[in-house]
This record gives sequence, C-alpha cells and structure tokens, in this order.
Amino acid sequence: MFLELLQKRRSIRAYTDKPVEQEKIDQLIEAALRTPTSRGLMPWEFIVVTDENLIQELSKAKPHGAGFVKKAKLVFVVCADPSVSDVWIEDAAIATFSIHLMAESLGLGSCWVQIRERMHDDNQTAEAYLSDLLQIPKQMKVLSMVSIGYPAEQKPILLPQARSSISLQAFIPWEFIRYSPTPFLDDLFRLCKVLLWDTEHSPAVLHSDRRRPAWSSS
Repeated sequence: MFLELLQKRRSIRAYTDKPVEQEKIDQLIEAALRTPTSRGLMPWEFIVVTDENLIQELSKAKPHGAGFVKKAKLVFVVCADPSVSDVWIEDAAIATFSIHLMAESLGLGSCWVQIRERMHDDNQTAEAYLSDLLQIPKQMKVLSMVSIGYPAEQKPILLPQARSSISLQAFIPWEFIRYSPTPFLDDLFRLCKVLLWDTEHSPAVLHSDRRRPAWSSS
C-alpha cells in the first residue's frame, strides 16, 4: 500500500558495504523519469554516480549535512533547466521524492541532501562545486542529491502523534472551516474519524462564514 510506504520511509544516513544491483538502479532511474512535471516539460536531468572515489568528492559538497554521503553506494544528483520550465524547482523536488519512495519500495535506504541555496565554503556555493566536479552544463541548476544504499541503521515508524504540528484543515468554497487537533486525539487517524464522522465531539470551528474567506479580518 502507498500509505504503508510513506509510513515506513525514513531518512537513512548509514549504509552497508553491499552494492546496489543494476536492476534496482534501473528501476530508480525509471521512477525518476516517470515523475509528473508541469505541462509535461520534464526540465530535469539525473546524474547517477556509483564510482566510490567520485562519491567521496560528492560528500564534500557542503560542510554540514553531506558527510554521510561518502558511505553511500549510489548517489543521484538532481538537476533541472530553468529555461525549460519556470517551476523547475517544484518538478525537481517531486522527482527527488519519487526516488526516495522507489528506494524504500526496493528495500533501500535514502536521504535527501539539499544543494540549492547551500554553500560549499565561504567563496563557493555547493551547486557551483558540484557543477565543476561533474562538468554540469551552465544552464542546468542543481537542486539536490539523493544518497542511496542498503540501510545500516533502523529507525522506528513515526506515529502521527509524534508530529505535534499536524493539523487538519477542511476548506469548502466560501465556507472555510479550520480544525486543529485537541489533546484527546491521540493520533491522526482518530482526528480524521472525529472530523468526518463524529460531529458531537469534533474540535471547535475557528471560523465559518459564507460571505468571506477565512483569512478576512473584517
């Protein structure tokens, strides 16, 4: 089930020495290439790295949050061409997450490494560092890397109540109703059940007005 896949997926930063089989690499590439894009423009490109020495260099892209990449057996570098689509960031981000989900479905661990708007050092961006290292064409922008390998760590499934900031909002055209979790709701499933089926115990309605949007101050 897709929901189970989302529940199980965690950011994995420790990997075993077992290489990723070519068959699984091919499936990861296909998952990336089948990602939906705005107007079907497909502005992204993916650089797939398996060379251990090159992966070592990728792990130096930024001083924090990339060092663990050196232990990965496979790295996807996600790029896109802004001249092809003005929403290249969104398209590349969706592709990055598609790679994550496919990795999870194949029994692999993965982690998003942010590159865009990050620095390699005081004088060079992480994006410029990777562009020089991989000889990426100038028109291409680098959004992220995805480190992949067989997991050497196990993380528990995060229960919905562990994400205390989760709230459920129901929006009806010109009747905007906002709901927030209340203390007695011990998980998101129960929250949804209360909101949809148990009107007697539903959380308080913060705003409901047919005449104006919820964000109106008048």
